[in-house]
Amino acid sequence: MITEITRLPVKLKPDKRRVITRQLCLIGPDRVQKILKRISNLNDQEVSDILEEILLDFNSRHKNFINAIYNNYLKIEPDIPDHFFLNEKQKLLTGAFLTKEYSIQSAALFNPSMVPHPDQSGLEKGQKRFIISLRSTGEGHISSIEFRAGIADNKGHLTLNKYSEMATTGSVEHPENTDNENNYDLSFPEDSDLSERVIFPHSKIELMGMEDLRLVLFEDGKEITYFGTYTAYDGRKISPQLLETNDFRNFRIRTLMGTAAEDKGMALFPEKINGKYCMISRQGGENISIMFSDKLYEWHDHHLLLEPKYPFELAQMGNCGSPVKTPAGWLLLTHGVGPVRQYSISAALLDLNDPQKVIARLDRPLLRAEGDEREGYVPNVVYSCGGMLHDNILYLPYAMSDSITGFSWIDIKMLLNELTENK
Repeated sequence: MITEITRLPVKLKPDKRRVITRQLCLIGPDRVQKILKRISNLNDQEVSDILEEILLDFNSRHKNFINAIYNNYLKIEPDIPDHFFLNEKQKLLTGAFLTKEYSIQSAALFNPSMVPHPDQSGLEKGQKRFIISLRSTGEGHISSIEFRAGIADNKGHLTLNKYSEMATTGSVEHPENTDNENNYDLSFPEDSDLSERVIFPHSKIELMGMEDLRLVLFEDGKEITYFGTYTAYDGRKISPQLLETNDFRNFRIRTLMGTAAEDKGMALFPEKINGKYCMISRQGGENISIMFSDKLYEWHDHHLLLEPKYPFELAQMGNCGSPVKTPAGWLLLTHGVGPVRQYSISAALLDLNDPQKVIARLDRPLLRAEGDEREGYVPNVVYSCGGMLHDNILYLPYAMSDSITGFSWIDIKMLLNELTENK
């Protein structure tokens, strides 16, 4: 029996109008002091007029725009010479000259991951509210993390909530109980919508992007936490990071350590296995491994799980998100790279009690780029960072050629039957 995959008409395309404010870093000696001198030479009316024009032009594009430009002024205030005496409007104007807009989706919106929403209230029978994470990529190919929400039912129907055109990057604090400068906490205003929250790179190892968040709803007894593994990139090397949240408003970012915490594509199981944390990873750039650890942030040993076998995956393999628990075993969605760098999505089934044991794997792709899906920033690629099981429907959001995001679903019983027949 061949499992059919149903593509949905829902698409998420990058919106170039979606912008955030960032500090404008000026290169060259005394650039900031020269700007300060020019602003100091303006009379009060000129300062007021320029500031009024700026606010009129940008207030409608950002939440708390005044706070944003003032915060950029505060970043350079300690270095301002004592002979500059700036009033409040001059400080705001200085901040405006040291601010730029950054289009977070100017290049792409892709590599989605899907989990149940923490709020399942007010739904009709058969419905489930969900959250998807997305990799948005902008100027300079810098990637950040965004979120959307929606509702899916148990018959293959899915709708996305209307999203806000505003975007905010939240407030960062570094915890006192860590000496790792790459660990930080991030919070967003209570009145912000989920779709407004943008997790933009804040630490040195994320300087050039936060890539491919793999979300999972993790249960440990009565405690429920959302974890997300992602790849931090500083322009030279990659580092594995872990995002944690309970409400998608307050986030903890921590670095994964250990000799096995390397390469891309780490994905945490949704529960402990035999008392240990369990992680799918990629080692050597081409094989899928499995790891166990007593400590969530430390990973030292890995064991080979799957290596390229079939033509559609002979170049390399990786996972497409955290394993999904089913009565037949852990369903692991995989990606493979074949001839002419064609990416496709397939699946394997792991033993529930001993996931090092591979019960079965598909000898064919479940999903590969077709028609317009083949065209984009990176042609011939379909890719996912995780699906969501709802009753007998496995919802699978996926990226099309590293450009936009689409949605599909699979009958889980058919897939499990095909897998077990393919032992």
